[in-house]
Amino acid sequence: MAQRIFTLAVLLTVPLGLSAPVAYAPGSSQDGGTKLRFEVSVASGLLEQPRDGRLLLVIGNRATGEPRFGMGRVDKGTSPLLGVDAHAITSDSKVIVDEKAAIFPLAHLSQLKPGKYRVQAVLHTNRDLNIPNAPGNLYSDPVAMELDPARGGSYSLTLSHQIFNDELPAETQYVKYVKIKSDLLSKFHGRPMYLRAGVILPKDFATDTERRYPLWLRIGGYGTRFTGVGRMMADDARFRKLWLDNRAPQMILLFTDGAGPYGDPYQVNSANVGPLGDAITKELIPLVEKRFRGIGQPYARVVEGHSTGGWVSLALQVFYPDFFNGCWSHAPDPVDFRAYELIDIYKDDNAYADSNGRERAAMRNLAGNTLTTVRHETQLEKVLGRGNRWELSGKDWCAWNAVFGPRGEDGLPRPLWDGQTGKIDKSVIEHWKKYDLRRVLQGNWPALAPKLKGKIRIWVGEMDDYFLNNAVHLLDDFLSKADPPYEGKITYGPRQGHGWRGLSDKQMMEDMARTIEKGRSAAQSSTGAFQNRK
Repeated sequence: MAQRIFTLAVLLTVPLGLSAPVAYAPGSSQDGGTKLRFEVSVASGLLEQPRDGRLLLVIGNRATGEPRFGMGRVDKGTSPLLGVDAHAITSDSKVIVDEKAAIFPLAHLSQLKPGKYRVQAVLHTNRDLNIPNAPGNLYSDPVAMELDPARGGSYSLTLSHQIFNDELPAETQYVKYVKIKSDLLSKFHGRPMYLRAGVILPKDFATDTERRYPLWLRIGGYGTRFTGVGRMMADDARFRKLWLDNRAPQMILLFTDGAGPYGDPYQVNSANVGPLGDAITKELIPLVEKRFRGIGQPYARVVEGHSTGGWVSLALQVFYPDFFNGCWSHAPDPVDFRAYELIDIYKDDNAYADSNGRERAAMRNLAGNTLTTVRHETQLEKVLGRGNRWELSGKDWCAWNAVFGPRGEDGLPRPLWDGQTGKIDKSVIEHWKKYDLRRVLQGNWPALAPKLKGKIRIWVGEMDDYFLNNAVHLLDDFLSKADPPYEGKITYGPRQGHGWRGLSDKQMMEDMARTIEKGRSAAQSSTGAFQNRK
């Protein structure tokens, strides 16, 4: 996302002793000694009033760049990340980050290898966009430090920058942006909430002013921001060449936002995120169709996405069967919770270990080797989440939990499992069933079948990095025998991983065009494909 940065000062960091009031974060140590610790303060004048948030500190292991942009990575060689809560922080206080802070991927700060690092701190305070680099958050300059846990020492960092409130990027001939206050979401959350989206206009939009167009709703992979349409239509982008080809079907592409209070909001109604599916279908899409001359009929709406977007595209088609005319779902997140990656939420007792006590994998490579485990990924999410709670991290497991799970008495999502032990809380399962798409389809098939006939298309690699093919097979087991037949298709890619799509954008657009034309004909439109006029 394009961001404007407000800079107050560049403040260097040197080892020092305490010289100002200190606000100790929960879980931090007041024992100076020779232990390694960091003191994080706020530059004068940057905060107008005390603020709460999650203080994140990255010990960057690269010689250049800003370590904050690597937060959330779980791959080998990721920079150590520490997190503590910060309460009522002002320019007169300091937050201490030491060996008692939550840390990833190390088990303890004492395990840090002596060496030269670039250290950077971020104070995450944005309640609506749960990403470390969200508008309004504060951050420090990255500073070179030579650290040795055995030697210890106290080092200071100053939060001297603030990410400006999000402003829409500059528009172009074909790329437009939408930001609207959602009445539905604002009522649910009790504060102003906004829908953000990117729009790519058809090639002839400006010259053929009487023409009306079908709408292609695209949902990106996890956390993809709506500003991604700018990259799709960059001068050298392959998609731009395809989109502007004279032979390409002309439609409006609407790209939703992958950031919300608990990470990616998944674009559906939920107990924690609110009535987002209704907001998309009743507020955002009608506005876009009206503003950009959409046909505005169900036959002229299609939905597509990959990974997170794969699940959302199928879910929107299932939950709003009369609103969309087909989904193109690629590598969807778990569509059957008997295969929630490798967890069967109905039968398994623990998310971290299987019934034999073996660590449960969360990611693999094409050779079948485990790259990460559920416990490993949850540890990262505990560092990111307020109160060391993985279910507040803004990452994948957090977002799934918020969307699929119930709301607790404290107004926050109830976790599916205990963050420390991995024990699954069976009392929340009943609520999760509402988002088990296979279960929803199977339980409501007599009513859904005529509305979904021929509308479901799914592609998945048989070696999906996150084992998502397992859930697709379970869904396929039902759909392949469903009566009446679903008349869609599920395609598997042998030895293909998570990035496999099965067909190109060109092929998909042509398939969408045929589907829309078929729907138009069924609706007895009086003109040819995509030639509807006022």
